[in-house]
Amino acid sequence: MVCAREVGAFTAVGTSATAVNLSTVAALVPLGISPLAANVIGFLLSFAGSFVAHARWTFPAEGRDIGLALRRFAVISFLGFAFTEAAYAGALEWTLVDYRLSLFLVILALGAVKLVASKHWAFAHGVRPRASPNAQPRARRHQHARYRSRAVTLR
Repeated sequence: MVCAREVGAFTAVGTSATAVNLSTVAALVPLGISPLAANVIGFLLSFAGSFVAHARWTFPAEGRDIGLALRRFAVISFLGFAFTEAAYAGALEWTLVDYRLSLFLVILALGAVKLVASKHWAFAHGVRPRASPNAQPRARRHQHARYRSRAVTLR
């Protein structure tokens, strides 16, 4: 379940990332870069800031494996970008809608899917850092301590 605070934070972070993406496209297209190429640049610029903001603010969790969360968020983001780019190419090709509005509408349409995938997979609360290969599982350490304490009391 996604709570209202997460929806608000996701919307604020996503809006900021979208503003970076859109402003990059709007600045680069008049310089002669194609809208699709400009969108790649805009996406890459907004990705890092978006991840940091989501990890710290939208879906905060102590002790999370940040590397795993980054890889999962990258998968979601790059798949989302691929769908965005395909839908954007279709909108540019088959409609008369302005390239900026087309991109905004496509990004907006995919936002809900990214919210759910980010919450329940990329930033899931069960994602914890991996233990070192030499570390014993917690239950096992407690079990040994329990046996040691019994051995002491049996003497």
